[in-house]
Amino acid sequence: MSTLKVGAIRGVSASSDAITVANDGTATGNLTNRQGKNLVINGEMAVAQQATSSTSTGKKTVDRFGLSTAGVDEAMTQEQVDVSAGTTPYTLGFRKAFKVTNGNQTSGAGSSDRCIISTSLEAHDMALSGWNYTSPSSYITLSFWAKSSVAQTFYVAFTTADGTQQRYSTPMTFSSTNTWTKFTYKIPGASGIQFDNNFDRGFQIFWTLFRGTDNTDNSFVINQWAAYDSAKRYPDYTTTWFTTNDATFELTGVQLEVGDVATDFEHQCYQYHLYRCYRYFVKASFTTLLGSSSGQVGTPVIRYPVEMRGAASTYINYSGDNNFRNQNDGSTTTGFSTYNHHTYGFDTRSSNGSGNTIYSSTYFADAEI
Repeated sequence: MSTLKVGAIRGVSASSDAITVANDGTATGNLTNRQGKNLVINGEMAVAQQATSSTSTGKKTVDRFGLSTAGVDEAMTQEQVDVSAGTTPYTLGFRKAFKVTNGNQTSGAGSSDRCIISTSLEAHDMALSGWNYTSPSSYITLSFWAKSSVAQTFYVAFTTADGTQQRYSTPMTFSSTNTWTKFTYKIPGASGIQFDNNFDRGFQIFWTLFRGTDNTDNSFVINQWAAYDSAKRYPDYTTTWFTTNDATFELTGVQLEVGDVATDFEHQCYQYHLYRCYRYFVKASFTTLLGSSSGQVGTPVIRYPVEMRGAASTYINYSGDNNFRNQNDGSTTTGFSTYNHHTYGFDTRSSNGSGNTIYSSTYFADAEI
């Protein structure tokens, strides 16, 4: 029997090794089908618990992804939309995208104006990811599909939250309009990066469609980690997209993984995405038997589908805030408030309602970062 001794195996046209072999016989590889590699939750844009369209800011449509705007003359619209059949990324299995539609910004691009899509990751997920984030020779790789109705350069940015905040920004250039384009960024570690082992926000990714000159400066150095400076987050921005009525931007297939190679996207079933989203936001209906104690009527603990990131901000809503529906006669009972907040559930109290009666409602629990 012969033995072939190698230090690495690389594809014919590849720029990096597929498999590296150490002297002790152990090996590491860039596998396209490894499970749990995507640190971003709902990168397929499959889950939208609250709504499929909204003109509000924040995380209001696609779970885990939000829209931040300022200085707008007309509210922008965020949506969960279908990926058109026959396109790439549709042929790769993507069916939903996050879309932003610009309003009519009649006053132009102001110095404090902005339009930003973002998602956040918990610090412990980054700390335990396997990325040696303080080493410039260790990498994470971000990949995604996007399209813009305006051909220009935008910026993608990364910000760390722990210790001395760090910032990294890199260009995202569209050479054509309304054409899906795949972007890949290999991001090195740096000595100033810190992630605490807790459930707080540790890492943010921004797709910035516009940022005014209050927060930009052409002295900003791209593709390099530096201490966060709120006045210098990007080079000065092209204003075309922001000042074009009803300009659009779409995003899907977001994957952040440890290593210096963008592997095939980790497709998962809808339920997998939904249960990961439940850690941050839950919308659900429930039925409960109210009990009485010391002049108060209340619920036993209503349990969430999964333990949430922290004690959620929870409210109930049946035909208005803090209301229940009496299942016996269909009447609405008002005046309830959440009494105890836990990571695993909540209960409510009120001087209204009747004990030993079945009531139903819908709750919203928010533990977003």
